[in-house]
Amino acid sequence: MSLLSSTILVIKTHPVYASLVAILLYVFVKRSIGNRQRNPRRLPLPPGPKGYPLIGSLFDVPKEKPWITYNEWAKTYGDMIYFEVLGQRFLVLDTLERVQDLLEKRSANYSDRMRMPMILELMDWNYNMAMVPYGPWWRRHRRSFNEHFHASAVWKYQPTQAREVRAFLQRLLTTPDNFMHHIRHAFAATIMSVAYGIRVKDSDDPYITNAEEALKGLAEAGIPGTYMVDFIPLLKYIPSWFPGATFKTEAKRWNEINKQVYQKPFEYVENQMKKGAEVPCLASELIERLPGEGSFSWEEERQIAQNVSAVSYVAGADTTVSAVQCFFLAMAMYPDVQKKAQAEIDAVIGNERLPEFSDRDTLPYMNALVKESMRWQSIIPLAVGHMATEDDEYNGYFIPKGTVVLGNGWAILHDPTVFKNPLEYQPERYLTPEGELDPNVRDPETGQFGFGRRMCPGRHLADNSLYSIVSSTLAVYDITPPIDDSGKPVELKPEVTTGLLSYPVPFKCNIKPRSAAAEALIHASITVDS
Repeated sequence: MSLLSSTILVIKTHPVYASLVAILLYVFVKRSIGNRQRNPRRLPLPPGPKGYPLIGSLFDVPKEKPWITYNEWAKTYGDMIYFEVLGQRFLVLDTLERVQDLLEKRSANYSDRMRMPMILELMDWNYNMAMVPYGPWWRRHRRSFNEHFHASAVWKYQPTQAREVRAFLQRLLTTPDNFMHHIRHAFAATIMSVAYGIRVKDSDDPYITNAEEALKGLAEAGIPGTYMVDFIPLLKYIPSWFPGATFKTEAKRWNEINKQVYQKPFEYVENQMKKGAEVPCLASELIERLPGEGSFSWEEERQIAQNVSAVSYVAGADTTVSAVQCFFLAMAMYPDVQKKAQAEIDAVIGNERLPEFSDRDTLPYMNALVKESMRWQSIIPLAVGHMATEDDEYNGYFIPKGTVVLGNGWAILHDPTVFKNPLEYQPERYLTPEGELDPNVRDPETGQFGFGRRMCPGRHLADNSLYSIVSSTLAVYDITPPIDDSGKPVELKPEVTTGLLSYPVPFKCNIKPRSAAAEALIHASITVDS
């Protein structure tokens, strides 16, 4: 049966779908008339796949690793790629120049978000300001968050970061095969302490489990096009038993998990403070600043405090995890890089203590390695889409109001005209011939943390966390490929998952102390907090 015949059969069988098709047809006709009025100069739309009437490029949009496909499309259409899906317009920007021109220089018009019912209305991600529409509510969240995580504020979290890194080194010594779990635990423990003053369990901690489950949902649903309800919001009203409505069941489960994420730890801090217990953390600071409970603004301010605490935890517990996992993979794949980094640590710091934050300026190769760990396999390869608030004209093209604009961060950080052999892991690309950090090389921050006014405000904490765990690990551990049955090293490949958040596909490696002195240092470092 042909696609057309199948579509007609579905429409005849299910009146709801027939109504949706009628609505799409009405929107299509109305918009066609409106476009002529709003684009009097008849400027063309940016180039891209044309698609079909009504459905547009529905069958062309990639489901797996779209950043790779869009980068390939750029070879045909150029670095601005326009397409439509069920009436929703999309524009992918494949180079840093285009991203800066629109999302940076014209940020007043390109800072909104596409309405995504699956995430905000069904899964209850309203507490995550990264997904909230641009406006006063978003600005209040952003202002509150930035106060605690801007570049000059994150130093106060360094003792907590150092403590959890030492605990991480100890866990690696005990169960090195569980390094992927230990990485997640280290970051979750750090930010849980920062956000809520809670020391999590070594395993099966409900706070960590809930956050990980919530983020799985965000990774899956965060890229526009994953769920049809984002294009046809009326679908959110159909019952979960209706054919094709399994997304309702999935959304319900994630909704319940999200409520646990943003409510449970915040209420714990509130209850502790009511008992007179001192809980030094972000949440307690925000709670102390709340107006009186009888104030007309108390409920809103409390919600902002709750949301800011939760998003700091959710973002901090996961985004840097991917970069550290990539670091372990790179060390197993590139032994020469590992040896150079360890040689620098040995020469500058010695083997009697772990690297500290105060050592960072004296470790240029380590800083280059941190940057390359962020660049090599992007954490968020296709940043959360911005949306045009008003019609715009750019470079001879017409960009309609409501167009979702996606910056292809992966393409920006793998541009072969900027990075030679971009798929290779080469920290040296960030260094001058003299061995110092080269400020002229494109920083991974340009494509890794979003763009314009939507740039991630937690990037400074993430950078500190990555430096701390990477430098300390290399100071005391060797990371090598696993050995097969014949005694030969297994060849590892840099394969990653798809979704809004991208991680290395699970892999194995051998992790052993560099020496007896290194093992003794691991044991000695953990006693600092015991």
